[in-house]
Amino acid sequence: MNRAELHLWLIRHAPVAGPRDVIHPPEAPADLADTARFAALREALPADVPTYASPAQRTVDTAHALGLDPMLQSDFREQGFGEWTGRTHADLEAEFGDDYATFWHSPARRRPPGGESFVDQIERVRRGLAQLPAGEAVLVVHSGTIRAILAIALETTPESALRFVVAPLSLTRIDRVAGSWRVRYVNRR
Repeated sequence: MNRAELHLWLIRHAPVAGPRDVIHPPEAPADLADTARFAALREALPADVPTYASPAQRTVDTAHALGLDPMLQSDFREQGFGEWTGRTHADLEAEFGDDYATFWHSPARRRPPGGESFVDQIERVRRGLAQLPAGEAVLVVHSGTIRAILAIALETTPESALRFVVAPLSLTRIDRVAGSWRVRYVNRR
């Protein structure tokens, strides 16, 4: 294998074990009940390759349920939602009204109070990718992180990358070969 090559298996973490419609904080745990899905996903992964995860509890829980021992990489964390973290969408809509709705009409370049934009996340994820050694790697991360990697690989706008659906416990495969990216599949379940 050419040392510049990078072969990535991107896994979105399991669903959060907690209420729906919340912007979950990093310490929110994963729901590990779908043992059949974990078994199938485990079989799709390469053996004995480096594994990385966001430091969020749900990514670490997911990696451990897959029998992986990840190195934590903070550049792969989910988009920071600042003051909105831990709150329900309904509460945020009631408190911020039109400002909250405006954010979601164009979320790629806007920042929540005290948070970061998706554009900020893409640049952070780009930094994380640059630190990976050539070869193969499994990343257990968030939907936003996978969308950011796809934006980088496809050289597309942040707005376009946000259109990807990345389901919990889905697998996305991309490779960097000869300096360019190839997307094998996205959101495989």
